Amino acid sequence: MTSTLIARAKRVAFQGEPGAYANLAAREALPHAEAVGKPTFEAALEAVRTGDTDLAIIPVENSVYGRIADVHFLVRYFGRAIKGHVSEGPRNLFIVGEHFHRVRHQLLGLKGAKLPGVKTVYSQGPALGQCRKIVKELNLADKQWSDTAGAARHVAELNDPSASAIASSLAGEIYGLDVLRADIEDEPHNMTRFLVIGGEPDDAPNDGSRVITTFLFGVRNVPAALYKAMGGFATNGVNMTKLESYQLGGSFNATEFYADIEGHPDARNVRLALEELQFFASKVVMLGIYPAHPYRGEMP
Repeated sequence: MTSTLIARAKRVAFQGEPGAYANLAAREALPHAEAVGKPTFEAALEAVRTGDTDLAIIPVENSVYGRIADVHFLVRYFGRAIKGHVSEGPRNLFIVGEHFHRVRHQLLGLKGAKLPGVKTVYSQGPALGQCRKIVKELNLADKQWSDTAGAARHVAELNDPSASAIASSLAGEIYGLDVLRADIEDEPHNMTRFLVIGGEPDDAPNDGSRVITTFLFGVRNVPAALYKAMGGFATNGVNMTKLESYQLGGSFNATEFYADIEGHPDARNVRLALEELQFFASKVVMLGIYPAHPYRGEMP
């Protein structure tokens, strides 16, 4: 089952330069669409808002590193409110799909460079966090860069055999670098989940297929409000696969929650759980109702 917006998309924005993992994810998830690199996550989303691209593909979490924090801040501006007044900004982006990409990191260096001579490594923060073991093993000084492919380009431009980058094999090919050591990620399950973002809702039908529903909510300031808000999902047999919290407005007292559940809001058990949530919530914002990626059926 594929979103209509995904099927007809001609251009998809991603954060990074050619050869970035988001570029690879875009090619896998939307092979029929032109992948367009943008310098930041916000710029990739803005491309959808302005109509420069039909969709954007954005990483939200990695099985080794955890969540991609900048993106989770940005998704607060998605969706449509189903309870409460929402005034943070325009909410005109929606989740229309998801994609899981197996990330295989390569340690790249100049042609002819030798591993014992490498002293520094450049890459994006999440990539460095997924390869801590080799950085420690080789005693490399790690340098954060805006994206993995950009780090590879930087190393090529430095023309310094002591510099390396953690990036994809495609980035190495594009920028003329050698693989000094292959598949250096800390764990063999290294997987990044991407969300596909559109400029209008494209809800999956309630036809019995596996569906993910994503929403934001805030709870009322009453004792055990979160516990009570979550109770409806347990009693109605709804599987919540993700729940994360965010501090709002610089206050440690104001918290918003991001959640993924399995099931369609029109299914009776999900509808009942959401009704109970709304009773204890100060606001609920629906971010997307979209087909579950096949990888969910293969997860350990």
